[in-house]
Amino acid sequence: MLPIGPLMIEHRLIEKMIALIRKKAARWEQDKAIDPDFIDAAVQFIRLYADQCHHGKEEDILFRDLSKKPLSPAHQQTMDELVEEHRLGRKTVAELVEAKRRYLRGEPDALPIILDRMKFLTEFYPRHIEKEDKHFFLPVMDYFTPKEKDALLQEGWEFDKNLIHQIFKQKVSEAENSELRD
Repeated sequence: MLPIGPLMIEHRLIEKMIALIRKKAARWEQDKAIDPDFIDAAVQFIRLYADQCHHGKEEDILFRDLSKKPLSPAHQQTMDELVEEHRLGRKTVAELVEAKRRYLRGEPDALPIILDRMKFLTEFYPRHIEKEDKHFFLPVMDYFTPKEKDALLQEGWEFDKNLIHQIFKQKVSEAENSELRD
């Protein structure tokens, strides 16, 4: 299996969540009300799975190793665009979280922002995934030897294996800090 196989499999799960976000946003636009718990679940999924796990492997492993290769100008430009798109996704999720806070405080202008940010995510992720799947991942594998590809795959598995421990260490630390403030 190419080292990008797991990344492409992860894309399929992200696409499923994006489809759910699209459905919820359409319903909320009609109802003029939101489900804050769904926003929390969607944000947690995007932050932990799409960004920390998936984009983490891209940026910390694949892009890191590609940056050591003599990439064509087109591949370098695409990689730079993908990194910038990851930043844009993070910014959009932060804006969604802030808009939800404002909505819960009763601010009437928050609902359109929530719907706009959710719509953005449902348009952004499919384009981003298509760029990676169809225009980047497969061609850049030519820069790696079979041994390097195996090493990338192994490092991706190690990344996944350690990630759950990092996530829950962070959650415990946050809980401890919250307890100290109370």
